[in-house]
Order: sequence, then structure tokens, then C-alpha cells
Amino acid sequence: MTKRPFTRKCYRAKEPLKLIHPDLCSAMNVKVGGGFEYFIAFIDDYSRYGYLYLMEHKSEALETFKEYKAEVKNILSTKIKILRSDRGGEYMDLRFQYYMIKHGIQSQLLAPVETAVHILNNVPSKSVSESPFELWRGRKPSLSLFRIWDCPAHVSVTNSKKLEPRSRLCQFVGYPKETRGDLFFDPQENRVFVSTNVTFLEEDHMRDHKPRSKLVLNEATDESTRVADEVGPSSRVDESISSGQSHPSQSLRMPRCSGRIVS
Repeated sequence: MTKRPFTRKCYRAKEPLKLIHPDLCSAMNVKVGGGFEYFIAFIDDYSRYGYLYLMEHKSEALETFKEYKAEVKNILSTKIKILRSDRGGEYMDLRFQYYMIKHGIQSQLLAPVETAVHILNNVPSKSVSESPFELWRGRKPSLSLFRIWDCPAHVSVTNSKKLEPRSRLCQFVGYPKETRGDLFFDPQENRVFVSTNVTFLEEDHMRDHKPRSKLVLNEATDESTRVADEVGPSSRVDESISSGQSHPSQSLRMPRCSGRIVS
């Protein structure tokens, strides 16, 4: 799979701690001195200034972030505004998310809900003639990058070994905020991440898609219409007569139906 060039401009912070990029990695599956097997780096988007912390377990990510937050606040006398992660499990932990909300730090998670909001922001509605995006930013949105939600995609695997597959089958789940690429869910590793080197399988997804149900609505005849008019909406029928069971009586109202098939 060849690497595709970026076509979307990337947002850059205009001040320190406006945007932080965390990156948690394993130390090549080998424990370093002190029994540390992982390290996490925090990179400031504006200055590219970075901090690196060693950890024994991934579960230490929250406490390490607290340490980093306190240290940079003491130095720069300002707060972290946005934490842009790859949606790894350590950042999606409820404790981590609660801490972010409590301290007013924006996190870019909840991909399905964010995708729905992203779509609504880019299409017109009955309330306004133009899209919310156009009214908010003063320019028309680009719809060429929209994809079918939940469609499969072959995502390129970086640093794959010689006998390992060059790509992995994942699911498209949304659009990251102010960054290039798309969001994908990897069922093998149970994580959500951002990637740009992708081959979407939208046609296969649509071809394999099957409607959940079909309702056949028969055309109402003159006789059924006459019966409906005679019965009226206020008449009641006791279903226990036909079923042999005792149920509360319900209103009987004959609908006028069409012969269309709704899927």
C-alpha cells in the first residue's frame, strides 16, 4: 500500500499548552532499568517541547498525566487546553475522562457521537438555508472527504515485520478534530486511532448491506373504507374474545394504506 499525501490542513496551536499530544509506547517489549516497560511522551503542539516519563504499567497513564500537568502549570502559569490522543484505551478510561472534564481539558473521544454532530454541522436544515459550518466559519464545507460510517477499510500497518500483513481490516468510525486523517476502530486491539493511509471498502459495505425489515402495506378497498367509517375511532374491541386471554380493550381504527413496499 503506497503512502498517500496529506490534503487537509492541520491545525497548529498559537500558544504553549493550547494543544498537547500524548504518546504511550512500549520500550521494545524489554524492561529497562528499574522495571519500566512503558514510556509516555507529552509534546506541546506550539513549541514542540516534550516531556517523557517511564512507567511500569499502562494503567499509570492518568497519574503520570497529573504529574505532567502540575509541572508545566508551575513553569508556565497556564493550563492545558486540549489533549489530542489516538483514542487508546488508557485515555478512554472513565477515570481519565472524568479528570479531564473536572479540570476543563478538552478531549477528543466519543467518535460515533462526534461523527453525527460533524455531519449535522455540514448539511443544511429546515431552520437555516445554509449549513451551520458555512454560517459559523464563513466558507462552504468540503463534502468530498465524507465516508460511510462503520464501513470496513484496509489501514496500513506501520513498522510491520517482513512476514506480517502490510494492512489491517478496521472500521471507519469518524473524523478527528482539526487534524488530518480519519478515525478507525481496530477490533483486534480494541482501540480507536487516527490514520491517513487507508483503502475504504464502501462499495463492498453497501453491497453486503441488507435491510432489517420490509413492511407490505395493502391498498385499502372501498369496503374496508366503509367499514372504517361505520366503526369509527370511538368503538372498542375486546381482544380476549379471539385470543382467549384477558387484555385491556383498545381503540380500533382502520388505516388507509398504500401498496408500497417500505424497506
